[in-house]
Amino acid sequence: MASKTPPFKAEIVGSFLRPTAVHEARLAVASGKMTAEQLWAVEARAVEDVAAMQRAAGLKVCTDGEFHRRHWFMDFIERIDGVEIKGGLPVKFQTEQGAIEMAPPRVVVGGKLGRSRPLAVHHFQALKPVADKLGLVAKQPIPSPTILHFRGGRAAIDKGAYPDIGEFFADLARVYREEIAALYEAGCRYVQIDETNFAFLCDPALRKNVVELGEDPEKLPATYAKLLNDALRDVPDDMTVGMHMCRGNHASAWVATGGYDPVAELAFSSIDVDAFFLEYDTYRAGSFEPLKHLGRDKVAVLGLVTSKKPQLETKDELKRRIEEAAKFVPLERLALSPQCGFASTIEGNQLTVDDQRRKLELIVDVAREVWGTA
Repeated sequence: MASKTPPFKAEIVGSFLRPTAVHEARLAVASGKMTAEQLWAVEARAVEDVAAMQRAAGLKVCTDGEFHRRHWFMDFIERIDGVEIKGGLPVKFQTEQGAIEMAPPRVVVGGKLGRSRPLAVHHFQALKPVADKLGLVAKQPIPSPTILHFRGGRAAIDKGAYPDIGEFFADLARVYREEIAALYEAGCRYVQIDETNFAFLCDPALRKNVVELGEDPEKLPATYAKLLNDALRDVPDDMTVGMHMCRGNHASAWVATGGYDPVAELAFSSIDVDAFFLEYDTYRAGSFEPLKHLGRDKVAVLGLVTSKKPQLETKDELKRRIEEAAKFVPLERLALSPQCGFASTIEGNQLTVDDQRRKLELIVDVAREVWGTA
């Protein structure tokens, strides 16, 4: 079952805990004591270290930990012409102890969408030589285009710029095609779309929010599937695309609850990606039964190892859950990963760098024992 191409049996999602040096450098920039160029150099050294950590854990793939970003989507989305971040959404992140204050950012489109500068290519160009030196495949996570619609609805898209919402979706897909083409030109062969909104549409409370925005939660999944497929339609055959479906991840807190059932048949069979990275670390994700809708050419990467807590899962527990999933998808089309990144926002989740490393090593060990390879 060994594979030289992604997705691998032992996988990652994207972000890692930023080291102290990065946090201190960002504070120095904010106070005018350091330049943006100096910050980049500090982040670049940290990227080398986190890539080496991923290799030492036994992975075949690496990301830059999103160390050049402060947030999993804002640093990408706000570089698109015509996009602004204004205020927050009327939801709160949840923890086992209760709600915490952190309204997810609201995206506003005030003009025609365009790509006049790289969105993530500059990050990939910095990572690739590091990954190549270590013999790893460099993966580039990018936020889903659905964010530009879901987080404000039609009301957040200027009607002067886009009297026809269809033209908005067409321009948005074009921007993503241009970025993906540029990533490919830069040598990228592994892209991950970070998609929260399909999972959010499985939560009754968030579906209510969608209605309050003037949208129809029954129709949005099909609209978003078409948007994603339009964005991915020119992907070359030798580029792997994964899609991570998440219920929110900030400081060990979450937003949504609900299994994939309401969207699974459409999403898992019709969205043109090679793999789905699925959050499955708690009861909030529901059962594995929706995996029966997975397309025959697709892989389900099971996010069974939580990135939100320091406690280490047991091998027996992970193997048992993989066996349960294999009732719906053949074992050879399954893989294992953390449920999300370890630091989707710059604060990071409530665990340590050592906890993070041990979880990666556990994923690699279990993958080798289950599939004979990581």
